[in-house]
Amino acid sequence: MTADNKKPLFFDKNTAEKIAEKIGTPFYVYDEKGIANAIGELKKAFAALNFKEYFAVKACPNPYILTLIKQNGCGVDCSSLTELMMAEACGFKGDDIMFSSNVTPAEDFVLARKLGAIINLDDITHIGFLEKNGGIPEKICLRYNPGGDFKISGAIMGAPGEAKYGMTFDQILEACAILKAKGVKTFGLHSFLASNMLGNKYWEKLTEVLLELTVEIKKRTQTEISFINLSGGIGIPYKPEDRPVDIYKVAASVDKKIRTVCETENLRTPEVKAELGRYITGPYGVLVSRVIHKKDIYRHYIGLDACAANLMRPAMYGSYHHITVLGKENEPSEMVYDVTGGLCENNDKFAVNRELPEIDIGDLVAIHDAGAHGYAMGYNYNGKLRCAEVLLKEDGSFKLIRRAETPADYFATFDFEGAEIKL
Repeated sequence: MTADNKKPLFFDKNTAEKIAEKIGTPFYVYDEKGIANAIGELKKAFAALNFKEYFAVKACPNPYILTLIKQNGCGVDCSSLTELMMAEACGFKGDDIMFSSNVTPAEDFVLARKLGAIINLDDITHIGFLEKNGGIPEKICLRYNPGGDFKISGAIMGAPGEAKYGMTFDQILEACAILKAKGVKTFGLHSFLASNMLGNKYWEKLTEVLLELTVEIKKRTQTEISFINLSGGIGIPYKPEDRPVDIYKVAASVDKKIRTVCETENLRTPEVKAELGRYITGPYGVLVSRVIHKKDIYRHYIGLDACAANLMRPAMYGSYHHITVLGKENEPSEMVYDVTGGLCENNDKFAVNRELPEIDIGDLVAIHDAGAHGYAMGYNYNGKLRCAEVLLKEDGSFKLIRRAETPADYFATFDFEGAEIKL
């Protein structure tokens, strides 16, 4: 077998061992410099447009990460009460917060309105609900679902018609009329049609979809659209052979599309907003775990002290995450392993039939591209405890930004101090 394809890491075995010595394993480690550079490149690419990034909190909900995001000039996109609370604690307020939720509880809307967040309304029936719970703002965004299949150059990229999010074309028109009557002065449009797109054409096509809707809204309701929110959907190269998205080509195509349509249709040039969680933190977060068992039956198994409770994407979606055996980066991949965790579920596997160097008990492995929807999707099945998070600073030092859970944390919600619940 040939040597394993490599993916670069922002730390080495020595650094990982130093962190492990302090806090144990498993742990997440994030690259402060990498995150800041990703934001810088994004802003530079879209400099010709009136652009603002609203980092999707759900991708990596840690106040230290959000503070880093804020220091680099971004807003945040929140989807729940606690995400709003975290955003407020980190100093975000007003138009620096986009609130994109669905099946929204009343208290979430109340806090979003108190913070002055831009409400991204998912459902036409939420208009009355929002009016009673927080009130109708003067600025609002409407989430659009065009239905059917979403295609680029004839290829199906997603199936919006099967998604629970957003309003239909007719509902968007009706919502504009209702909200104008209730005092809304500034409107935006949002849509999310596909996930983890690696081509450079996705946002161009999405921009076209939203601008076509903008034209129809103006014609039929005399409503001007002030901004479009292209949401997320831009992917990252999880596999070594994947080619990264060229964000400069994406920005140029969006700019050209906006200029062409706005000149042709005599539209106001809209502001452009986005919520790129995966793109900003995904490549700059890694799950580090220790090999604690080896098992040889019908396959060769490597057992880690991490499991799907720490990173569930491979188990849930069958997603590929590259694995580096620290200290063995230059050794040939002469073994084929399933890399597993200890959950009582057979899908608790980080890799299946993966070619890797020969692994020994005690080795550290790095599971790449876990900086978005990694720790954030963790859970406590089997009583597993969520691990620590560490920020690797630009100066080479590292900072604990979330300690590992303890059994006391797990049992804390059972402590009712003897209170009796009477039915």
